[in-house]
Formats: sequence, C-alpha cells, structure tokens
Amino acid sequence: MDRLTTLTAFVQVVDNGGFSAAARRLSMSVTMVSNHIQSLEDRLGVRLLNRTTRKVSLTDVGKAYYDRCIQILNDLEEADQIANALQSTPKGRLTLYTSTHIVRFIAPVVNEYLARYPEMTVDLQIGERMIDLIDEGVDLAIRTLPPPDSSLIVRRLTTWRHILCCSPGYLDNHPAPQTPTDLAQHNCLRYSHYFYGDEWHFTAPNGKEVAQHISGNLVTNSAEALRRITSRWSSASSRSISTANISRRSCAASSTSWPNVSSPTATGCIRGGEYGCRRPPPRA
Repeated sequence: MDRLTTLTAFVQVVDNGGFSAAARRLSMSVTMVSNHIQSLEDRLGVRLLNRTTRKVSLTDVGKAYYDRCIQILNDLEEADQIANALQSTPKGRLTLYTSTHIVRFIAPVVNEYLARYPEMTVDLQIGERMIDLIDEGVDLAIRTLPPPDSSLIVRRLTTWRHILCCSPGYLDNHPAPQTPTDLAQHNCLRYSHYFYGDEWHFTAPNGKEVAQHISGNLVTNSAEALRRITSRWSSASSRSISTANISRRSCAASSTSWPNVSSPTATGCIRGGEYGCRRPPPRA
C-alpha cells in the first residue's frame, strides 16, 4: 500500500478516535482504513493501537510513532505550500541564452520581467552558437532556428523574416538582381548558421519554394556583423549582397514584388510579386 496514504490513515484514526470517523474524513470505506492500519502494524512488527468496541487508543510505541507521523505530514504540507508559492511568485535564478542580433528585442522584456518579479535573478547570455541547454545549464534559449534536439520543449514566439539587401552604393557598380538565379553572379555575404547553408530559399509568386546556391568570400557566424557590414559598405568598395535585418534608410532592400528570403521558422510567405532590388525611398 502507499505509505503516505497509510500514515495519513493512521493519524486520522487517532485524531478522530475511531475507524468509522477516519473513513468518513478520508472518503474511504472502514474496511480500507482498517487494512491500512493492519498493513502498517504488520510491516513494523508492533501494535500501534489498542482497539476496543468503544474506542481506539495509542500504545506507547504508537504514541512515539504518531508524533513522528505528525511531523512528517506537516513537513510535506509545508513543502507543498513552498512549491505553490514559488509557482505563483517566481524566485531564484533564470539562465537565458539568446542570439546577438535579437538581444535588442529581448532586453526590454527581461527588464520588464525583473521589475515584475524582483526576487528573480536573470543570467542573460548572448552568442550565436547552437548550445546544448542541458550540458551548459541553460534554462531557456530564444533563437531564430529550431533546436536539433527534439526532446526539448519548444514554443514559437513569432515569425522571423529574412530580407535580401545591399548597401545603396552597391547598385551603382553592380546590376540589380531580378531573379534568384542572378545571385550566382554576386559576391554574397554568408551566414554560417543559416538553416539551409549556402542555399538561399525564396518563395515565388505562385507559392513555390525556389533555392539558389550562392557564394562569397566572407562567411561569419554573427548576424549582427552581417547587418553592419551590409549597411556600411560604401559605393567605392561595395562588393556584396546579403540576407539580414537592415533599416531601409541604410540599404537597398528587396522590392515588394517578390516574397523575401524564406526562414525555416516562418509560418507563411511574405506577400509580394516579382523579385528585385531597388533603392530605398528618399528621406522625408
């Protein structure tokens, strides 16, 4: 029999002065309560209760055992209360890992979280590696790529969109690509953690996915580096085109006519028509 239930039955028999009252309290049959007490005495090899037709009383051994049972059950109740309190009011340390290029979105959320739960401590770790959460003691990772370990609990937070872009000066010295196949003639900035490697995936106007192999003489594991390099390449030295999140004022982005570079975490296609590059609109 379950030992915790047996201890509870024993305490209730003592507290209520009999088997029938204990059975009503526990929503059990009298026979079941009697079986628990008999099982407990058989396992211990001692008599805990003196039974008469009118009342139940503790033996000397039963009194000592009862006192310990009360302490154990009270400790368990206190443990349950502590667990419930921690569940309703978070306390402790949360280790969070996120990518460099999305930390600017995560940082305000962390700040709000700490303001709401001042008894929490957050260890915010930033990098581009696909870490092992278990081995490195990380509680939560927020990333733009799905984890390779399918045993992890994964929740999609939002859709992450890639766009194809280049510096404004790039188009002064290079023909604007009109279709994905034109990218074969360009020196592309490559992201080593991109889900498809050196194949950039697009969604055509008819909904079909198009893959284009690209090449280039710069590869990095930092999406933030790609963003900065792409946006700052001058017309005199501009050589490359990349996928990144760039302000339209600092780069020439893909037009609204073709859906942009597809992401493995996206839930749908970016609306549009025909692919191409264009200059950003003039500043107001």
